[in-house]
Amino acid sequence: MSHPHVNVLIIGAGLSGIGAACHLSRESPGMRYAIVERRQRMGGTWDLFRYPGIRSDSDMFTLGYSFRPWTDTRMLADGPSIRRYIEDTAQAFGVEKHIHFGLKVTSAHWSSADKRWTVRVREEAGGEEEVFTCDFLFGCTGYYNYDAGFTPALPGLDKFGGDVIHPQHWPENYDYSGKRVVVIGSGATAVTLVPAMTDRAAHVTMLQRSPTYVATVPAQDLISEGLRRFLPEMVVYRMARTRNILLQRAVFNFSIRRPKAMRRLLLAAARRQLGPRFDMRHFQPRYNPWEERMCAVPRGDLFKVLREGKASVVTDHIRSITRKGIELASGERLEADVIVTATGLDLQMLGGADLYVDGRKTEVKERMMYRGVMLEGIPNFALVFGYTNASWTLKADIACEFVCRLLNHMRAAGADQVMPVDAGNCRTETNFLNLSSGYVQRANDRLPRQGSRAPWQNLNDYLRDLPALRFGPLSDGHLRFYRQGKELQERAPRRGLLALLPG
Repeated sequence: MSHPHVNVLIIGAGLSGIGAACHLSRESPGMRYAIVERRQRMGGTWDLFRYPGIRSDSDMFTLGYSFRPWTDTRMLADGPSIRRYIEDTAQAFGVEKHIHFGLKVTSAHWSSADKRWTVRVREEAGGEEEVFTCDFLFGCTGYYNYDAGFTPALPGLDKFGGDVIHPQHWPENYDYSGKRVVVIGSGATAVTLVPAMTDRAAHVTMLQRSPTYVATVPAQDLISEGLRRFLPEMVVYRMARTRNILLQRAVFNFSIRRPKAMRRLLLAAARRQLGPRFDMRHFQPRYNPWEERMCAVPRGDLFKVLREGKASVVTDHIRSITRKGIELASGERLEADVIVTATGLDLQMLGGADLYVDGRKTEVKERMMYRGVMLEGIPNFALVFGYTNASWTLKADIACEFVCRLLNHMRAAGADQVMPVDAGNCRTETNFLNLSSGYVQRANDRLPRQGSRAPWQNLNDYLRDLPALRFGPLSDGHLRFYRQGKELQERAPRRGLLALLPG
């Protein structure tokens, strides 16, 4: 089955994909677009994950879209509320009528002769193949494998007599009342699960190989709540976004420039909330702040359940899983009825689809990222990959703005093809995330590379990315535009005051 040709095909109907469609509707209204989504509902991450306590680990005033305010006062919202926000946004901009649900993208083929992409999809229910064609392909699939999370080889796991659950596949209506739960992991998922499961579990233990930095954030934005009494909603939202963006950046920069001082501040804050008798070794990572992603907990809920004895934390290695629990390298035994393997994600680009350019398969790991949005040498293609040190949507929003600017420019110039080209041979072997986190290191051979200089470096800095993506010249010597196979010789415009902006 073949679908009508569109100007833009968006892969994914999650936070990024719905945002991309809304930006197209707002900024490139003449573009015909369609969205293919593997699941039966929009929402992406916020439809897939349904474990207890599922919530954002970024504040909603920056995780929300720039063009549609988050009107709740909660800083960190629960998963169902975020999914409703995405769905309401799609309805407000008429996006839902463009979505094709239940279709998994298997491959995308670019033809230079036809100046178009042919995208093959498989119907999840019946397995039938369908075909879409488009002028421009926009990947908004997130960054992990929806089929399975990462679970390390745990010796003896098959001997365990209780339930083993990965948070990515939480059973519907699972009852853990009165059970002893061990959550393996120390990342964002683990620090969310532990306090959430103490409501009904007999006891919850967080078992970690090594500690993670955990910071308390307010549960409510009381400043915005007060300002709403006499200011328009969008004004209040933009004020909150600006305030939180600047605060996030200040904390990150301070962490990088003064890591020892930041470490002291974080540990002192945790110590105050845990009490003087708590063994602080469980919250003293071996690395500096922001060498790995930091975990946020609303009102210190994790610290509270640890202080009250409803939960505990153990730092050790697993020797073996037994029928009744876990035997640790230290010789200690943890009795358990339920083991939750909050051991991380399996990173995956473009939902696992294969990319071909003129019949040749393209390996993403062999390409550099241009401004964190496009892939070197891949025509008419962009993808969304949000920030790892701030809210995902901050980068997603300006990436979508950039793509809309690019499409509008191509239409005005009569170009049928655009492609980033590395003329300076600046490729490095560093992946574009450049984090020491285990999930990043495991996926190193699947991630695009960085270059030794701009625009091939992933800045992870909204204050520098914003002027570059929203205002920077498109004819910058790295983006090449073509019409009927011939390169358009465009002169970079004079930037004037924009030349003074960072990025």
